[in-house]
Amino acid sequence: MTTTTDLAVRPFEVRVPDADLADLRRRIAATRWPPKETVADRSQGVQSAAIRDLVTYWGSEYDWRACEAKLNALPQFATEIDGLGIHFIHVKSGHQDALPLIVTHGWPGSVIEMLGIIAPLTDPVSHRGAAGDAFDVVIPSLPGYGFSGQPASAGWDPGRVARAWSTLMHRLGYTRYVAQGGDIGAAVTDAMAIQAPDGLAGIHLNFLRRPPLEVAAALTGRAPVPQLTDTERAAFAAFGAQARKGYIAEQGQSPQTIGYALADSPAGLAAWMLDHDTDSYGKMPAPSPAGRQRAA
Repeated sequence: MTTTTDLAVRPFEVRVPDADLADLRRRIAATRWPPKETVADRSQGVQSAAIRDLVTYWGSEYDWRACEAKLNALPQFATEIDGLGIHFIHVKSGHQDALPLIVTHGWPGSVIEMLGIIAPLTDPVSHRGAAGDAFDVVIPSLPGYGFSGQPASAGWDPGRVARAWSTLMHRLGYTRYVAQGGDIGAAVTDAMAIQAPDGLAGIHLNFLRRPPLEVAAALTGRAPVPQLTDTERAAFAAFGAQARKGYIAEQGQSPQTIGYALADSPAGLAAWMLDHDTDSYGKMPAPSPAGRQRAA
C-alpha cells in the first residue's frame, strides 16, 4: 500500500477552543495534591510550595490567548511529509542572501521556546549585528508536538525526522541551508549531518548528543573518570546526574504508561517537566506566602 502525500504548503493559524481552556482550568482546580515532602530541600523532587504556586498561576492568571496572538502574528504554515501533517513557522529576512536556517526544539518544549531568536536572526541590523548575519528562519514542530500531527505508528525516530526536515527545506525552495537543535532537536540535527542531505552546509548543537568515548564510558561506570578541569568536572557531574534521572528510563521504556498520568493531570504534567529541568526550576520566583501556606 502506498501513501499519497499532499505537497501543498498552507497557511496555519492557532485557535484553541474555549472548551479546551475551560476544561484545563477545571482540571487544575480539581488537583488532588500529595502530602508535602518530608525534607527541606529538593532531594525528594519538585517541592510542594513551588508546584502549587506554578499550577495556581497557570489556572488563574496565565493568558493563553496572549501567547496564541504572538504565534499568529508570525507566518505559520502546515504541510504533509511522509503522511504526517507538519506545522512550522517560516520567517524570511528582509536582507538579501540571508542564509536559510532550520531550528529544532526539544522536550519538553515547542516552537514557543524559539520565538525570542526570530527577530535577532532575521533582522540582525536592528540587534547590533550586520546584514551579512541574517537568516531565513524555519522552526518546525516535531511530530507529536505542538501543532504537528501525532504519528499513528512507531518509527518517527530522529533519523526519520531528519529526512522530513530535508524534504521540508527543499519544498520551501532552499538548496543551501544550515540546521540547529538542542535536546531531541540536537538528535535530529545530528542525524541530518550524518545523512548529509543535498544542500546542508553545516549544523550547530547546544546539547551533547554524543559525548567523547572516554566520557561516555565513565558515565556508565565502564571506565574511570578522565582527567578534567574544574569546569569540565562540574559539567560532567551535571550531565551524569541528568542522564541518571528516572524520567529517561520511564519515557523510553513505558511511554504509554506515563502517558495516562501526563495527559490526564495538568499538575502531574507540570511537575514531571519541572523535575526534569533544573534550569527552569532555578528560574522560578520563590513561592508566595500563600503558596507556602497551601503546601503546609
